[in-house]
Amino acid sequence: MKQVIAVFDIGKTNKKLLLFDNGFKVVFQQEHKFQVIVDEDGFECDDIDLITSWINKSLNDLISKKEYEVVAVNFSTYGASLMFMDEKGNRLTPVYNYLKEVSPVISDSLFAKYGGKNEFCRKTASPALGLLLNSGIQMLWLQQEKPEVFRNVKSILHFPQYLSYILTNKIVSEPTSIGCHTFMWDFDRMDYHQWVTDKGFSLPEPITNNVVLPKEISGHKLLVGTGIHDSSASLVPYLKGSSEKFILVSTGTWCINMNPFNKEPLTAAQMEKDCLCYLSPDKSQVKSSRLFMGHFHEIWAEKLAVFYHVEENSYKKVKNDEVLVSKVMQKFNDAKIYFPHGKESFNEGLNTVDLGIFENYEEAYIKLIIDLTALCVEAIGLVIPENDETKVLYLSGGFARNEIFIQLLKTHFPNKRVLISEIDNSSALGAALVIADTFTNINLMKLDLGIANKGDDFLYNKR
Repeated sequence: MKQVIAVFDIGKTNKKLLLFDNGFKVVFQQEHKFQVIVDEDGFECDDIDLITSWINKSLNDLISKKEYEVVAVNFSTYGASLMFMDEKGNRLTPVYNYLKEVSPVISDSLFAKYGGKNEFCRKTASPALGLLLNSGIQMLWLQQEKPEVFRNVKSILHFPQYLSYILTNKIVSEPTSIGCHTFMWDFDRMDYHQWVTDKGFSLPEPITNNVVLPKEISGHKLLVGTGIHDSSASLVPYLKGSSEKFILVSTGTWCINMNPFNKEPLTAAQMEKDCLCYLSPDKSQVKSSRLFMGHFHEIWAEKLAVFYHVEENSYKKVKNDEVLVSKVMQKFNDAKIYFPHGKESFNEGLNTVDLGIFENYEEAYIKLIIDLTALCVEAIGLVIPENDETKVLYLSGGFARNEIFIQLLKTHFPNKRVLISEIDNSSALGAALVIADTFTNINLMKLDLGIANKGDDFLYNKR
């Protein structure tokens, strides 16, 4: 039987099971979209019982069929989600949706007691996102709004660690889930923030993500990881596979720019521009910035298609014509047509831009990409320190297929090599990689990302 690591990659929309062989290639993949349920307040949330039943059934099926030898399992999930359990390890709550609204009085009380909003957010490297997106607020919200439930809480786990718990019955914590805009972690002291203790919360000391715990299922012995936050997991293949210092530009609905080599403290000014810090698996700071670039692109692409009477995906046919791109840049100089006052003016641009200023669809779309690239370059600049040692910029996600965007990015960063990544399922791959180094009975010690130079284009071999 082929030895594999099983990874359950739990996104908000799609839930996946992937099996990685000893070359970190996906040999099996299964994907589901489960029906959501509502919490006790009628707010939509994931059906945690359905998810955990699927995980248990999937593992039992894999073991009983004996097509693969599962040597280990790990979990990658979305962040900002906690599980509250009683002294017997039973769930007391649903897995609350991080988009659920809560009173700002809860966060304001923290700001008032611990140095004001700017200083509190700076120390915790967490923008005040509202809702339950700052997962520490979930603890306070339950404590204050549902005391009859909270009085029975014995253990609090982040989502990835809860999925690990259902197999191991071990209460653990790890850096990546704590260090993602939770309000819980003091990046100055590299420890839980003082408010966590002051408010009476007892949380496990985080252990590194390479820790594995033994488990036996139907007579089959395997190892179980502690789970990992998906954004941090997606960084792992680059941390393990790159020999040079780098910045990762991960594009999708959100463009997340991550620099694990920027050790400068986060400033209040950077936070005002949507910067934050994550924690890497080894508890190191990862300075990051965010841009709603994919969303901006999607809305404008729809608007351009309607205006020019073309199909919505016509932008995929617009080639990187250097002469035309140069002509558009010269015609409009540095004017940010679509975003007249930066990213905050997205809605303003939608309502005020006169698309009649463009000669045709191609010109209008090229200018959109020019303006989006300018916003992206500004966001990347926020994670570049004064003494920048990064030599490589890895670009992944949807915009890694946009030739115009790629060329413009190369132009803006002439001192860096822009490498286009085609790594599939990077979060799941990262979850497999963080536990692989602990094995002695399987050859999973090295990752060859297979960087190949094709003229001016650099490419990761697809995994």
